[in-house]
Amino acid sequence: MISLMLNGEPHELDLDPQTPLLWVLRDHLGLTGTKYGCGKAECGACVVHLDGEPVNACVTPLSAVQGKSVTTIEGLSPDGRHPLQLAWINEAVPNCGYCQPGQIMMAAALLNKSPRPSDAQIDQAMSNVLCRCGTYNRIRQAVRRAASPEARNG
Repeated sequence: MISLMLNGEPHELDLDPQTPLLWVLRDHLGLTGTKYGCGKAECGACVVHLDGEPVNACVTPLSAVQGKSVTTIEGLSPDGRHPLQLAWINEAVPNCGYCQPGQIMMAAALLNKSPRPSDAQIDQAMSNVLCRCGTYNRIRQAVRRAASPEARNG
């Protein structure tokens, strides 16, 4: 049995401990916001937070989350109104949208550590998630918007 907190709720899972977290989330728990991209931790489409740190769910075995807290894109905000989600809409970031959950989760981890990141910090953090559509300028602008005092104060 693997015990974890998932989006603030306790879960006990009787699954193979080597199963990648991505497939546990998608296939066993029905949380399909986290995407499969490469299966090698190279694209970032599957980024979730493990105890607040971004990890690639495609290569994180279920055993690694024992006793820990996992947050997925579904758990970032119960109503989809997290400052990053709103900034993504306001800046019209998504093109195809496939990488966006990973992008938003990576940006959330960045803002948790650096509430007012520089462009260099944004670019460094976001370089871990690939966007095939090339919306990097809009992503940077959305992170800036979400980091603004107005966004944080609602």
